[in-house]
Amino acid sequence: MWFQRSAHRAMPGAMTARRTKIYFDGGCRPNPGAMEIAVVVGGVAAIDRAAGTGSSMDAEWLALIAALRLAQARGLADFVLLGDAAAVVAQANGAVAARSGAAAHLATFRALIGDGPPPRIRHIKRTQNLAGIALARR
Repeated sequence: MWFQRSAHRAMPGAMTARRTKIYFDGGCRPNPGAMEIAVVVGGVAAIDRAAGTGSSMDAEWLALIAALRLAQARGLADFVLLGDAAAVVAQANGAVAARSGAAAHLATFRALIGDGPPPRIRHIKRTQNLAGIALARR
């Protein structure tokens, strides 16, 4: 029905709210070794170059958890978490089982969500990950 669809269209020139993109990335050198994480939102990078000792998977999880905490601290309701670690994104979305250390990180992530709706988490290419780009700059 044409009138129902047209009722949901924005008026020409009307501003619409945009979903906030939050980029996350983690890494370590050597693997396992010293971890570093970054979260980028609104073009501003938050980097922790002393995130402890662990594996690259641990670092990616810590970055995802930091990204969620940042979204919550800012009171964001409409956001998407974007990262290049396919395994972490799949585990956080429930598409793949999280085992060993990843299971503990997933439990922390889910505890932060609580009873609320799960956040949107998407996989992106490494070259698109602003947090990864921020980490690469020394």
